[in-house]
Amino acid sequence: MDIKLPKYNISDKYALITGAAGMLGIQHSKALLEIGASIIITDINDTDLKIATEFLEKEGFAKDKIFSYVMDVTNEMSIQSVVNQLKEKNIKVNILINNAAINPTTSSIEGNIRTTRLENFSLERWNKEVSVGLTGAFLCSKIFGTLMSKNGGGVILNISSDLSVIAPDQRLYYQDNLIEELQAVKPVTYSVIKTGMIGLTRYLASYWPDKGVRSNALSPGGVYFDQDKVFVDKINKLIPLARMANSDEYNSAIQFLCSDASAYMNGQNIVIDGGRSII
Repeated sequence: MDIKLPKYNISDKYALITGAAGMLGIQHSKALLEIGASIIITDINDTDLKIATEFLEKEGFAKDKIFSYVMDVTNEMSIQSVVNQLKEKNIKVNILINNAAINPTTSSIEGNIRTTRLENFSLERWNKEVSVGLTGAFLCSKIFGTLMSKNGGGVILNISSDLSVIAPDQRLYYQDNLIEELQAVKPVTYSVIKTGMIGLTRYLASYWPDKGVRSNALSPGGVYFDQDKVFVDKINKLIPLARMANSDEYNSAIQFLCSDASAYMNGQNIVIDGGRSII
């Protein structure tokens, strides 16, 4: 592959992406393949992984540059199993993208109770979503970051959100015909997890710098994928660029943050949200 900007060339690198079968996970994978990386896509769902692999192959990327493994980011044994399988192939992970998360619904109702509201939010749901979105990033960083520190360095990129720097605007979900107790809200876990990812990023950035391991975060704004028109119209009014992002508009940032083009960047959070967080 002809990479015209040499600092972006990562053709000698292996990048592992968690939650890689999701909408943005596939885009992260595509972005790194475009600048030469071999990718290791992981997800908890085998069927979704196969679909993601087929999509990337249909995009023209070589099969021998794509490895896929079922991996549960909340389970150390599952992560270690992938490590062992990669070791058998003599593959060393140079780049880790912590992308796995549960995308929380805003509208769950059980009987006449809106379960996403803080007063009704269950500890079970809290634990599950935090386990995937934050604990999973900790475990993967612990295991793969340690290996990077012993193998000459690497990059850890944590996928956060613009809601790591601003509070969710619950007015986006308000419906005139509902009483307060039934109004949909952005669940508490999302902001907590995504803010926690920034803290994890800073901790990692100061932990292994002498071993050549850098850590940064990317905080995307909302991505358009045929959401309800009323919601889209509301959120567009909060964004100076007056629109949500397309799913591929973060790819260039992924390429920058995972390559030597950002070699002197460490511990930073890059917010790309059309300007929403500045007003």
